[in-house]
Amino acid sequence: MTSPLPDHYRQAPFAEDCAPRRILRLFSGKWTTMILHTLHLLGGTARPGKLQRSIPDLSKKMMTQTLRDLESQGLIRRNVRQIMPPHVDYSLTELGQTFVEPVELLYHWAIRNADALDRLAQHEASTSE
Repeated sequence: MTSPLPDHYRQAPFAEDCAPRRILRLFSGKWTTMILHTLHLLGGTARPGKLQRSIPDLSKKMMTQTLRDLESQGLIRRNVRQIMPPHVDYSLTELGQTFVEPVELLYHWAIRNADALDRLAQHEASTSE
C-alpha cells in the first residue's frame, strides 16, 4: 500500500507544475504507454521496425512522433550507430524504466476490471450511434 498524498495534492486548485498535471502530460499521447511497455518487454531496447511490428495499428508516422516526444521527455534514448547503413535503436532511460512500473499497475487494473471496461465500451458505442 502506498502512503497518502501530501496535503497540497489533496485539494484544488492544482498548479501548472504539480505532479498530477505533469504525469497527465506524459500520458497524453495515445501510444505512449504501449511503446514504453513494449520496449520494456523487448529487453529495454529495440529497433524501430521491431517496435512497430510489435504494436499492431501503430502507423510509422505516429510511432515516429511518439518516439520523439518520449525522447524529449527523457523517457527513452535514441541511439545511432554510425555503420553503413546507420543503425538506429531506442532504449528506455532510467526514468523510462521506472515509468513502466506504474504503467504495468494500470494494465493489471484493466485486466481485473475487463468486464466493466467492456460494458463501458459497449455503452459508448451505443450512445455514439
